[in-house]
Amino acid sequence: MMYNAPTGRYAFPIASEFTHWAEEQRAWREGVALMDQSFHMTDLYVSGPDTIRLLEHLAVNSFKGFGRNKAKQIVCCNEDGYLIGDCIVFGLEDDSVNIVGRPPVPNWVQFHAETGDWDVTITRDQRSLDDPDKPRLTYRYEVQGPKALDLLNAVNEGGPLTTKFFNMGEITIAGCVGRTLSHGMGGSQGLEIFGPAADGPKVKAALLKAGEAFGLRQVGSRAYASAAAESGWVPSPLPAIYTGDGTRAYRDWLPAQGFEGMSTIGGSFVSDRVEDYYFTPWDLDYGRVVKFDHDFIGRKALEAMAPGPHRQKVTLVWNPDDVADLFRGLQDAEGLAPKIMEMPAAHYAAHPYDRVEKDGALVGVSITPIYSANERAFLSLAIVAPEQAVTGTELSVVWGEPDGGSRKPAVERHRQVTLRATVHPWPIHEASRLTYRNQN
Repeated sequence: MMYNAPTGRYAFPIASEFTHWAEEQRAWREGVALMDQSFHMTDLYVSGPDTIRLLEHLAVNSFKGFGRNKAKQIVCCNEDGYLIGDCIVFGLEDDSVNIVGRPPVPNWVQFHAETGDWDVTITRDQRSLDDPDKPRLTYRYEVQGPKALDLLNAVNEGGPLTTKFFNMGEITIAGCVGRTLSHGMGGSQGLEIFGPAADGPKVKAALLKAGEAFGLRQVGSRAYASAAAESGWVPSPLPAIYTGDGTRAYRDWLPAQGFEGMSTIGGSFVSDRVEDYYFTPWDLDYGRVVKFDHDFIGRKALEAMAPGPHRQKVTLVWNPDDVADLFRGLQDAEGLAPKIMEMPAAHYAAHPYDRVEKDGALVGVSITPIYSANERAFLSLAIVAPEQAVTGTELSVVWGEPDGGSRKPAVERHRQVTLRATVHPWPIHEASRLTYRNQN
């Protein structure tokens, strides 16, 4: 059902381009970029005496020392140790948080808050795609790139900015007090700024005006969709909720027309078992944050998994000659052409999964295929067998779906092609690998 669902890829409801997507990509690597995140993510506000206890019950990672002005990734699994997903948790107060990201983790947290014995209050701020007529509660802007802090210091009317990695602070722009989170998109330094939605237009106008002196570029949806692959983040693992008695009550609770019920799977990796699309924390390099210092859903299964072996996340750089042959094939007069590779993000389903092979044998899956103007390359993230994860290893990616393509309306009739690819670390940008978590 999901392989043929008509809903297409994950949408970012902002302008597709403000200038040109390639220049917008370059802005977060070479200058300064403004990304408007006010519309495409779900915000789940949780407050009350049991807030941290609830998060500890659901998260594989520890919440020791967490509180006001702290932020972290929350990684959740089902009872079998497979990923529900990850989001960012903002510590608004010691007993109040905002969980921000794609819907699976907010849904999972809300379900347990409503059905368990937890002294918490839930406020849900739906992404605009799910409730377009309801105004958002919060604006959210990313200001990223090597000139980001120069711009933010220039426009800030308040105290010193908090720039220590994943710490929160305040900023005052055009008389509006907002809160900040220090982290990066595309592997660059910068701050995320958020505040009351009513302040959003005034804050953005001030950023754009001050940004003229720094060459600020707004990032449209085309370029934004490619940022995750450059930074090495897997944005859309299929949530492991479709099978098993442990999630049956959750499936009954979810709306049929919600994200999990309407999402699409696409790509050359095709299996009759939905479990084959599930990931473990180690697959996505979250094994490093799994902490067995608290009881949480999936702990017993993860303790059994911990010794390994584990698949590893890598960047694949696709062979330029093979990519050129693919585009040449689009001009073939006879037969089916290859699957069109859109630029810069070649996603055509909410959950893209392509086969990664070694000498014709399946060794992993490729996700988030993009073209990076910064790397001058087509690349993707991949989850591969540990023996194939060594930098320089040559693998292959099967591009396109079998049998002429699925019935998804966004998929044209096409033929599969196989492209060589070389294993690289993630993030692909060396400076980002060395500095991303060292911002202070």
